[in-house]
Amino acid sequence: MSAGRVVVVGSVNVDLVVVAPRLPGPGETVTGSDVARHHGGKGGNQAVAAARLGAEVAFIGAVGADDFGVAARAALAAEGIVTAHLATVDRPTGVALIVVDERAENLIAVAPGANASVTAEAVEAALSALAIGPGDVVLACREIPPPAVRAALGAARRAGAIGVLNPAPADGLDMATLELADVLTPNQAELAVAAGDLPPVTAARSLLGGGPVGRAVVVTLGAAGALLVRAGQPELALPAIQVIPVDTTGAGDTFNGVLAACLAAGLAMPEAVRRAVAAAGLSTTRPGARGGMPTAAELAAALGE
Repeated sequence: MSAGRVVVVGSVNVDLVVVAPRLPGPGETVTGSDVARHHGGKGGNQAVAAARLGAEVAFIGAVGADDFGVAARAALAAEGIVTAHLATVDRPTGVALIVVDERAENLIAVAPGANASVTAEAVEAALSALAIGPGDVVLACREIPPPAVRAALGAARRAGAIGVLNPAPADGLDMATLELADVLTPNQAELAVAAGDLPPVTAARSLLGGGPVGRAVVVTLGAAGALLVRAGQPELALPAIQVIPVDTTGAGDTFNGVLAACLAAGLAMPEAVRRAVAAAGLSTTRPGARGGMPTAAELAAALGE
């Protein structure tokens, strides 16, 4: 599937997951299953999702020198992801604590650790070494410091690559960063943080502002699919496929990684979003953030191709 490359600038975590009958409330203890350990982090997950579709993927980020970091690096390399620019730093590898209930909903708390050490200078140096250019896609999420995110999107803009920003988490977003992205991929909650309590189409268009034709906001809607809003064009709803969800952890990351892979392969935006929506649905059918991420063949079968 590969044409251009996907370069992911983001976080690597180890996910510690407990399945419980229901999610706990404030101050409440709920007894669940034995703890399960999975590889995660929004950036790492997105890189894996893109790689499983056949994209050529490189990763920029940081892990610790601990056992979690060694295992996280090996897991990315096993997916065929280039890890030459995944730094090892003197902080613990990031960890996410996740509780999943019987409806496949989740609560997540993250200790960023090494992810907080990713600098703008390191990102710019890595992207320069990778010699990104037109046809490549730079995908950034916000589980790393804001200057590193801005550096990634700015370098993509200068190189003529496609800059995709997954604005998660959405707190502290600034318009200067949003305007550097060619494609924004908020969910409904993130869209509300970024644009206020407006109808989704109105909110998305407010983020597009007076930007160039070709900029897009793709609002992910969970089981309802996604909404594509582009400058100068009518909005387009892309429905989800029907699945029986087991664990929704990583569905958004799957969407972003597959979207980036499809754009790097030269697909038009509506088709890229359609495939990303289907892949996100498939990802919920197995446990773990990466467990259900589809291969190209699995996605094609789900789409009846």
